[in-house]
Amino acid sequence: MNKILVVAAHPDDEILGCGATMAKFSEEGNIIHILILGEGITSRQDIRNSKASKAEIDKLHLEAKEAAKIVGAKSVEVLKFPDNRFDTIPLLDIIKAVEIKKQEIKPDIVFTHHAQDLNIDHRKTFQAVLTACRPVKNETVREIFSFEIPSSTEWQAQTSTSAFLPTQYIVITESHLKAKTEAIEIYTSEVKNYPHPRSSTALKLLAEWRGINIGARYAESFEMVRRIL
Repeated sequence: MNKILVVAAHPDDEILGCGATMAKFSEEGNIIHILILGEGITSRQDIRNSKASKAEIDKLHLEAKEAAKIVGAKSVEVLKFPDNRFDTIPLLDIIKAVEIKKQEIKPDIVFTHHAQDLNIDHRKTFQAVLTACRPVKNETVREIFSFEIPSSTEWQAQTSTSAFLPTQYIVITESHLKAKTEAIEIYTSEVKNYPHPRSSTALKLLAEWRGINIGARYAESFEMVRRIL
C-alpha cells in the first residue's frame, strides 16, 4: 500500500492527468489524496473578482469532490490561488501550500504536471512540487511522475526540450477508463464536445493510443521525474 498525492493546478486537471490511474491504484488498496491549487474560474474575467464568481467557484469545487469519489480518492482539497495567474504570486507561497499538504499525509508517490506544459499554472505547479519534494534526509516522497493534460501539454511547441516524452506507462482496464470519463463529465463547465481534446471521446482515444504504445488495450502515460530505490 502506498500513499499517493496528486497535485494539480485546476479542478479537472487531476482527472485529465491521471484519473484512470487513481481508479486503478485505489482499487488495489492505495490511499490517494488530491491537492488542487487554483480556484479554476476567474481567468474568464477581464479583471479578477473572486467574489463575483463565488457561486461558480463553489460549484466547481463541489464537482471536484464528486469527481474524486468516482476515482476512489480518500480526500480532495481545493485552494484558491488565482486561475491562470500563478505567475503573479510568489512561487514560495505555492511551495508552502504543497509542503503543508505533503507534511500532513507524508506521501510515497506524487503525480503532478509536466515541467514544460503550455499553461503557466501547470508549470508553476511542477516547480512548486519539485521544490517541496527535495530529496533530503527523511523525505517520504520516493517517486515523482508528471502527467499530460489534453488541450495543454500537446499544445506547447513540441521541441526537444518541451515535448512530453512518456517513460512510464500504467495499464488500465475499461472500468478504470470509465471511472475517468464519468469523473470528467462531472465538470460540466470544463468538459467539451468532441473533437476537443478535453472530451470523453478524446480521452478514450488517448487511452487507446497510449495503450497502443505498449501493446495494451488502454493505458495512461507519465514522465518519471525522480525515483529513489
